[in-house]
Amino acid sequence: MNVNGNEVVRVARESGAENGYARRVNAASRARLMREERIARARVVWENRRTLAWSTLCGFVLSILVALILPKGFEATAKLMPPESGSSGGAALVAALASRGTGMLGGMAGDLLGVKGNGPVFVEILESRTVADRLIEEFQLSKEYRTTKIEYTRKQLEAHTKITEDRKSGVITITVTDREPYRAAAMAQAFVGELDRLVSQLSTSSARRERIFLEERLTTVKSDLDDAATKFSEFASKNTAIDIPAQGKAMVEAAAVLQGQLIAAEAEASGLEKIYTVNNVRVKALQARIGELRQQLQKLGGSTSPAEVRNDNSLYPSIRKLPLLGVTYADLYRRTRIEETVYELLTQQYELAKVQEAKEIPNVKVLDGAVVPSVKSSPHRVVLTLCGTALVICGTVAWILLRKKWAEIDPTDPGRLLAEEMAKSVAITARRFAVVGAAMFGVVLGVSRNWRSVPGAPTGKCDVASNITSTSL
Repeated sequence: MNVNGNEVVRVARESGAENGYARRVNAASRARLMREERIARARVVWENRRTLAWSTLCGFVLSILVALILPKGFEATAKLMPPESGSSGGAALVAALASRGTGMLGGMAGDLLGVKGNGPVFVEILESRTVADRLIEEFQLSKEYRTTKIEYTRKQLEAHTKITEDRKSGVITITVTDREPYRAAAMAQAFVGELDRLVSQLSTSSARRERIFLEERLTTVKSDLDDAATKFSEFASKNTAIDIPAQGKAMVEAAAVLQGQLIAAEAEASGLEKIYTVNNVRVKALQARIGELRQQLQKLGGSTSPAEVRNDNSLYPSIRKLPLLGVTYADLYRRTRIEETVYELLTQQYELAKVQEAKEIPNVKVLDGAVVPSVKSSPHRVVLTLCGTALVICGTVAWILLRKKWAEIDPTDPGRLLAEEMAKSVAITARRFAVVGAAMFGVVLGVSRNWRSVPGAPTGKCDVASNITSTSL
């Protein structure tokens, strides 16, 4: 049994060694064949080195021409400081973590605490359709990008604009590319201005809501105050009621003085009448004075007769009218004072709300303003030239190898025959389309020239195109 077992092991070892040797031989053979194939391909390319050289030269020249023909592009960049978040304890913790250099930890803490910065909001505002439409209208980008629809213009503006936010620092970068350096800088600065305007306009803070409410209340109270002041002034002007309490006091004092003078004049007249006759000059003068004093007292006191009240043309209201006027005067005066007080208080609260709103609205702080670039950013002519030349070289090498492979195929091979038939059919179709296109272009060009030569013919593109279409039909 042991002898048979050892024999089996020996045979297995010998067969394994033979298999390993065979694998090594096969690997060496495959490597030799691959090397021969590479050498054969290199020989084919070397034999067509003149073609490769001419193709490389033509590709190099063509790449240089393309690089020179492409329009220049200038980049203007504006950088914004990270917008300030709320001043809560969570925001302070996030700021502290960020200041220690743990930006990822600060961002995770902000997400866990519910404290999120305004940076993504700023980026979304800058990429919004509202901002794009404002810039398109301001700089007439539809004409510049040669687009007929606003949607295409927005896509072109998006392709010429790059807005990014640094995850660690929070700095927002706005980069605008344009053929004109001055316009590129102006557009980048316009993005910043539109952001500042929209942030102030779209703020949803409590201070903003309070300010809007106070503005509405101020408008209403101002209208009520103007109405009360108008009624009060009309009443005071109509009744000569400047200050009823002061007027009443002054008129009572004046009536008391007149009454005292009247009593003294009557006493003096009674004494003179005992000495002189009624026709005496002094008695008559004193009687006239007494009559004037009584008339003045009557004017101050007023009359109860309706006819006399209607014919009363005195400058100031009488004492009898003062109590009646005082009620209306006091009511109008009180209403005016109340409206003035409410208006003053609302004005103070409105100013405080504006200050608080300014504190709560995220402020757009410019780190680097957009400046006019002096160096073009594109095209990279050296890179374009090298890439174009390399592409021509690779294409030429592939064409040489494919041509060699094609030549090695049997002319009677069905696959080759099918490919040649398809190539001939495509070439014939292409020639037909080329002839038809040239004919149509000649017809359109001739009709347009004849149409323009006709006096009074429309010159608009739509009219000319419609007439060309009808003529062709």
